[in-house]
Amino acid sequence: MSRIGKLPIHVPAGVTVTIKDNVVTVKGPKGEMTQVVNPDINVTLEDGIIHLTRPTDEKNHRALHGLYRSLINNMVIGCSEGYKKELELVGVGYRVTNTGQLLDLSLGYTHNIYLLLPKEVKVETKAERNKNPLIILESADKQLLGQICAKIRSFRMPEPYKGKGIKFVGEEIRRKSGKSAGK
Repeated sequence: MSRIGKLPIHVPAGVTVTIKDNVVTVKGPKGEMTQVVNPDINVTLEDGIIHLTRPTDEKNHRALHGLYRSLINNMVIGCSEGYKKELELVGVGYRVTNTGQLLDLSLGYTHNIYLLLPKEVKVETKAERNKNPLIILESADKQLLGQICAKIRSFRMPEPYKGKGIKFVGEEIRRKSGKSAGK
């Protein structure tokens, strides 16, 4: 039984949802997104509430029911409020700057890493004295934002001994004691 799929999606004011031929389109102040829904899943909009129903209790239908409910809910939240992620660079000499959508990362390698971000993502960098540099990413698309954060983190994953690397703000890195702990 899909508990997530049964939950209704409330559409906030200022957001319009159109459903036509298994394509759900959400427009809001932060952007516009579309999602193609499997024809087996029935999507209805009535009185500002979206309901998703499935034809049977087969395993595949149950999985798709919860999946599409989550995807549509993420689109509604993204188009109304948007999503924001903050990444922190922990390490001596680690720096980041941005020129428009081009991110320039200096992470202790012999070369700088340049990453061109899509136009759907707004990027801002902060570098204050005696604080770790920050990368602030904002977008209406939760999936794209997570994918970009994962790509940036993959350049220098946080390591467990000194905690150096790129991590989310507020993320706890599980630390190891190292060789000197046994003495």
